[in-house]
Amino acid sequence: MSPRAPRRRIPVRLRRDPVSWHRQEPTWRDASPRLIDAALKRARARPAGNWYVLGPSSAVRTDAAYGTTVGGAEIVAWRGADGALVAGPGACPHLGAALAQAPVRCGTLVCPWHGLALNGAPFAGWAPHPAHDDGVLAWVRLDDQGGEAPLDAPAVPPRPPAADSLSAVYTGTGTCEPEDVVANRLDPWHGAWFHPYSFVDLTVLDDGAESDVLRVRVSFKLARRAVVPVTAEFTAPGPRTVVMHITEGEGEGSVVETHATPLGPGRDGRPRTRVIEAVIATSHRPGFALARTAAPLLRPLVRRAAGRLWRDDLAYAERRWELRSTGRFPG
Repeated sequence: MSPRAPRRRIPVRLRRDPVSWHRQEPTWRDASPRLIDAALKRARARPAGNWYVLGPSSAVRTDAAYGTTVGGAEIVAWRGADGALVAGPGACPHLGAALAQAPVRCGTLVCPWHGLALNGAPFAGWAPHPAHDDGVLAWVRLDDQGGEAPLDAPAVPPRPPAADSLSAVYTGTGTCEPEDVVANRLDPWHGAWFHPYSFVDLTVLDDGAESDVLRVRVSFKLARRAVVPVTAEFTAPGPRTVVMHITEGEGEGSVVETHATPLGPGRDGRPRTRVIEAVIATSHRPGFALARTAAPLLRPLVRRAAGRLWRDDLAYAERRWELRSTGRFPG
């Protein structure tokens, strides 16, 4: 009889000598403005093929339109008769009605003003934009906005298989530009200082100057002393995206994708940017299969945790934009 494989250890650890927030090692010397700016410039130089994230795939339904703006342009999206994602200009070509308010019947969007019906094909001066649904996020390609050589599909970062993972998507909006959101994610040094309720014992193992990969060891805080340590890598595959992969520890293989979509100026003339953050969690633990069956209950909890972090991080991004727009940014 073969011996049993040893059980994996419980991922929770107890910090032996927890350090108070104000006594932890300062990180401002390591968080070099030049280093962050160089990483940001490299990210902004990478092509995205003119693709922008609209929002969660689940937000685009079969019975109603989904509306948003990208760079000030109105966009409407819905599900065609076959369930495929359809996206295009958000103004009716007849008299300009807001198609985001239109119902969808059997895959056809019906303008509520005069009944002009759109099935996703060009009609009456309306033409669709290329759209892509990756199973977690909905994308649209806007060649006039991006000004790049178009790609047939967005470069979706590697993810764990859908059958072995649980996904949840958080969305939030800030008064800033996409680069301010990306810069925030390319500054891991702020984690344990700015988010002490979530992160402790953060160490940047590789600052990305040579490898273009920010490698971080950090512990997720469960209680004052109870933590879950992991190692994570941050990369910026495009100008509006930063991806975190957990490479060691609990949840190894899990991915957090942060996408920043410019909405255009608000009524005050200031820019608005939407953060769409997809958490795709996986685990090799036997109990994770049970967790996946409880996905409808877990997704709101994941979104709530992300929202707490982004309450702070959007404040960071908004402050950065405010300083940049008034010529006061020290970086």
